[in-house]
Amino acid sequence: MPHMRCYRERSNARLEVMRIFLDTANIEEIREAASWGILDGVTTNPTLMAKEKREYDSIVKDIVTIVDGPISAEAICNKCDDIVAEATQLSKMHENIIVKIPMCIEGLKAVRKLSSQGVKTNVTLVFSGTQALLAAKAGANYVSPFVGRLDDISGHGMKLVEQIIQIFRNYGFKTQVIVASVRHPIHVLEAALMGADIATVPFDILKKMTQHSLTDIGIERFKADYEKLPKK
Repeated sequence: MPHMRCYRERSNARLEVMRIFLDTANIEEIREAASWGILDGVTTNPTLMAKEKREYDSIVKDIVTIVDGPISAEAICNKCDDIVAEATQLSKMHENIIVKIPMCIEGLKAVRKLSSQGVKTNVTLVFSGTQALLAAKAGANYVSPFVGRLDDISGHGMKLVEQIIQIFRNYGFKTQVIVASVRHPIHVLEAALMGADIATVPFDILKKMTQHSLTDIGIERFKADYEKLPKK
C-alpha cells in the first residue's frame, strides 16, 4: 500500500496508538462518540460553533465536561498581541484547552509568545510542508494540515501529511500532526498507515468507520442461524 515506507520507519520510534478526535461543536454528537470509548479529543472552529446557535463559552464548557482530552478552541483575532490575549483567556477556561491559531505571520509571532507562557497551540489551516515547519519552529504543540480542502482543488492532501511527518522526524520536532478536513474513512486509514498522531473526524465519517456491508450481512446471518437452533 502507498506510504508504507514512512509508516514502518516511524513505527520503530513511536508506539503510541493514533488518537481520534471529533471535529464538531455539537454536544449530542460528542456525547454519543464519547460513549463508544474511542474518543480522545475534540476540535472546533467558528463555522462549527455558529451551527449550534449558542454562546461560544457555553459550548466549550459543555465539551470539557464530556471529553477528558485535548479540546481545540479557535482564536479569531488577527494581530499578535490580540491573539495572545484571546488565547490566554481561552486557555484559562480549562486545562485541556488547546488554542487553534491560523497559519500566518502574526499567528507565528503569537505561537512563539504563547509557547513561552506554557499555553498550548494548534496551528490550523496548514496547506504546505513549509508552513508546518515554521509552525513547529515557533513552538506549536500541534499542526493541522487540511487534507480534504487540498483534495478539493486537485491537490494531494495525504501527500502533505507524509511530507510533514518526514520533516518532523528529520529534526526531532515534538509537534504533533492532526490530520484535519477529513472527507472519508480512507483519509483516516492512510493517516494511520503513515503514523500520524491524530485524525480529527466529523461525526458522520466516524460512523462510517464502524460500517462494512459484509459485517451487516454476517450479523444478520448469525441471527438467522441462531433462530434455527433447538430451543429448550
